[in-house]
Amino acid sequence: MPSTETAEEIGRRRFLEKLSIGLVGLCTAIVGVPLVGFIVAPLFRKVPREWVTIGKPDDFQIGKTVAVTVTDPSSLPWAGVTAKSGVWLRRVTEDSFIAFSANCTHLGCPVRWLEDADLFMCPCHGGVYYSDGKVAAGPPPLPLFRYEVRITNGEVQMKQAIVPISTTL
Repeated sequence: MPSTETAEEIGRRRFLEKLSIGLVGLCTAIVGVPLVGFIVAPLFRKVPREWVTIGKPDDFQIGKTVAVTVTDPSSLPWAGVTAKSGVWLRRVTEDSFIAFSANCTHLGCPVRWLEDADLFMCPCHGGVYYSDGKVAAGPPPLPLFRYEVRITNGEVQMKQAIVPISTTL
């Protein structure tokens, strides 16, 4: 059966067809460009690994583990409060400190220090770490991440680093 469409109807249909394709392309670009930028940008960003001052040695008691807040080295200028990261700091001796990430190596949940039990506990999946950061029980595949710590010019300093979180389930 031959088509009874006029040339005007065919022209309108082709115009609407091309307009629809153009709008779909525009919407795809609006959504796709930021998405690609989000995925690719970290590959080109340099993360500073600088020493940051946490406090004076006298601010910390020998044998005690305390929570300390530091600024995340990979944060962006507009990150605000999300640029803050937690660290567990323990003064071992007069001139020795250990700093652990506050994030579980299983899925990145924040761990808590239980002083009475002398353990780090992850509330998400029951991960347990000894006071030295090694895995005691639960699903964590790796010990808590340790930061480098030093005492320089009468100040306790920690070397910033991006905390590796395991993706192993």
